[in-house]
Amino acid sequence: MTAVSPARAAALRDGVFARCFAPSEPGPGRVGAEVEFLAHDETGRPVPLGGDHGLVARIDRYAARASWTRAPGYGAVPRFETPAGAVISFEPGGQVEISTPACAGASALVRALSSVVQPLRSALADEGVSLRSLGIDSRNDARSIPLQLPAPRYERMTEYFESIGPFGIRMMRQTAAIQISLDRGDAPADRWRLLNDLAPYLIAMFANSPRYLGAETGHRSYRAHCWRMLDPTRTGVAVPQDDPAAAYTSFALAANDMMRRDADGRYRPFGEWALDGDADARWEEHLTTLFPEVRPRGHFEVRSCDAIDPAWYGVPMVLLCGLVYDARAAVEASVLASDSRVLLRTAGEHGLRDAGIARTARDLFHLAIDGARRLGPEYVTSADLDVARQYYTDYTARGRSPADDVRPAEGNDEPLATRPGADAPADASLRSS
Repeated sequence: MTAVSPARAAALRDGVFARCFAPSEPGPGRVGAEVEFLAHDETGRPVPLGGDHGLVARIDRYAARASWTRAPGYGAVPRFETPAGAVISFEPGGQVEISTPACAGASALVRALSSVVQPLRSALADEGVSLRSLGIDSRNDARSIPLQLPAPRYERMTEYFESIGPFGIRMMRQTAAIQISLDRGDAPADRWRLLNDLAPYLIAMFANSPRYLGAETGHRSYRAHCWRMLDPTRTGVAVPQDDPAAAYTSFALAANDMMRRDADGRYRPFGEWALDGDADARWEEHLTTLFPEVRPRGHFEVRSCDAIDPAWYGVPMVLLCGLVYDARAAVEASVLASDSRVLLRTAGEHGLRDAGIARTARDLFHLAIDGARRLGPEYVTSADLDVARQYYTDYTARGRSPADDVRPAEGNDEPLATRPGADAPADASLRSS
């Protein structure tokens, strides 16, 4: 049963289309990223945001030296803005998030991230804080981590997720990802379908969270498992439709409204609530609480990759830009990855240990390198292509991901050192021309 009339649903669909699925400029588009880190002290515990010795105070000291600007964030927790337009903010468990502006190419994005990430990590390390690149905090229990952003939005999200199970607060307070944002292009429906079809392969190739509470979980990406278990009304991949705006609107209307309960204390789908005077504002807020693998936000935000070592940041960017922005690669990848939504759980659990996923991932990687090369050296430099090839050699060609480097050490899980240039099978390397 729905309280939203067909006419109102059509109007909502038109709004979603205009903002998220209307054609934009053709050709190689812009690309942006959000990268997240777990912020831990020397004992392996998350660093609180507040207080004289909290994470915000420590970043404040670096921000003054780096000419960053303090800006309002959530409540008493600020965010920081760099002169180049990057934003440093915080997630509910105190994770650090660095967001870039849209960049004109994959290599420009790599440079933008490096100019912020490396100096900040070094400065915080001098203050006893480690910014760790793992998909999930592998040691601590989420229940021991307080909500670091005491804003009504996050308090209500916590109440909602806790009414379902333990995975919501794990996601909110313990996970870290790298999210890539891409322009819609002149054929948004095709690009939307391709990106959703790529999601399982991205999960598998960049899986980096095999452990939780100090033990093996049986999942190459336990972060992906948390998303699968979180809330099926607001996660997953899109079912192919000729009208993705209508499909996404239906998805949003069917998702539970986590910001309010009925008189019996139950959460209900957004579409079952009667429209009131602030219906438009509620709808806009509701859209921000949906977490599919690919989220339409005016651009397409790809959310499938675990956090990885910053040395490899260029790899998912080269991969996605090569597959999406090169027309030839996009057509071939659409055939290779089609109808892959049934692989979503397998990708998180087995990763590239699944022979079928591994085979298609290798083929997609080859297509991506060729596509990225055709975009030209101003869009993707030869150095960044070489980094992507090295990742392929060290990981994808071997059926491995960064999860295979994670091990327990001295009571605290740490990733093994990356070994660029390690010997690879004779057929593992990608051609360089």
